[in-house]
Amino acid sequence: MKYLIVVPVLALAATPALAAKSCDDLKAEIAAKIEKKGVKNYTLEAVKKGEEGDRRVVGSCEGGKKILVYKRGKAAS
Repeated sequence: MKYLIVVPVLALAATPALAAKSCDDLKAEIAAKIEKKGVKNYTLEAVKKGEEGDRRVVGSCEGGKKILVYKRGKAAS
C-alpha cells in the first residue's frame, strides 16, 4: 500500500530535474562563469549536435537537442 503512494510522489519530485533547460539560460550561466575567470575574448554559441567542429562542448540544452560550444579568442568576422 505504501508503494502506491511513494512511487507517484517520487515521480513528481523528479520531474523538474528532467526538464530541459533553455539554451539562453544555460548560455548566460556559462558566460558568467567564463567571465568570472577573467576571460574576455571568447565565443559561446548553441549548435546542433555534430556541428561543434574544433570548438569545445561545454553544455547541452533543449533536452539534448543542441549543445553549447566554446572557443577562446576573438570571434571571426
